[in-house]
Amino acid sequence: MELRQLEYFIAICEEMHFSRASEKLFTTQSNLSQQIKFLEKELGVPLFDRMGKRITLTDAGKVLLEQSKHVFSHIKYARDAIADMKNIQGGTLTIGVLPGDADLLFNALLVEFHRTYPKLSLSVIETTEVTEQVIKGNIDIGVTTSSFHDDRIVQIPLFNEEFSLAVAIESSFANKRTVQLKDLQFMETVMFPSNHQCRKLVDKFCMELGFHLHPKIETTTISSLINMVQQGIGISVLPKLLLENLDNKNIKIIKLTNPTPSQNICIVYRTEKYLGFAARAFIDTLNTYIETAINHAEVINDHTN
Repeated sequence: MELRQLEYFIAICEEMHFSRASEKLFTTQSNLSQQIKFLEKELGVPLFDRMGKRITLTDAGKVLLEQSKHVFSHIKYARDAIADMKNIQGGTLTIGVLPGDADLLFNALLVEFHRTYPKLSLSVIETTEVTEQVIKGNIDIGVTTSSFHDDRIVQIPLFNEEFSLAVAIESSFANKRTVQLKDLQFMETVMFPSNHQCRKLVDKFCMELGFHLHPKIETTTISSLINMVQQGIGISVLPKLLLENLDNKNIKIIKLTNPTPSQNICIVYRTEKYLGFAARAFIDTLNTYIETAINHAEVINDHTN
């Protein structure tokens, strides 16, 4: 059994057509058919059921397809690992984040990371489908909310993200230490749009209490939300860590209670993916950055209290 034969076999499975597979592989259809016959003869079982011009996988073919994908996955892992050893301080990394999270996690972090590892090339992509894009292989690692268990994905916990109320310092609410979540239904709000991950979380908690938010203004830009809050246009519900590290003197941060909206943030990458130097360095830097940001927020809280 040769790797080339497995490559041919996978191509046929993807196309379910010998002619299209041969075009994809830049070989002749007769050569492709011959290699599959050699493979079937060696295994002693047919891999395809042939019904006129149509083909379908046999049970043996389904087993071989699954195992062949593992074989090529391990080969890619080995190649990536060896390439990483040859170019230990270089490389490229594509990172996926939820829309708006770059403001919280990446503005200062990217500058710090570049100064430490100037030979590494980074690409940050905002998407609402971080995990899906990681599974598809479009991005190397993602920073997103914890999702359902999937054997294809490794999840590394980062931190639990609580949400707080942001109000103008001159607002009538600014003298409050806490506000119950149910009271949001009576307030003027400015929020992320309904398809934003942060908004989805807040809406979920509100709906569990039996009401919906009807913001005066919606925007995906955090700087715009902050500006509208400090101008007194409305209050907003935003990640507590973000608000604390902005340290805006014109904004009062108020704890939301009964309940406090929160979500777990994690790093995700494909289970079989080799984590090269670039990925490992970024994960270490991100963990340190988050720890520093949390400690900074605690210091601010101590001075405030």
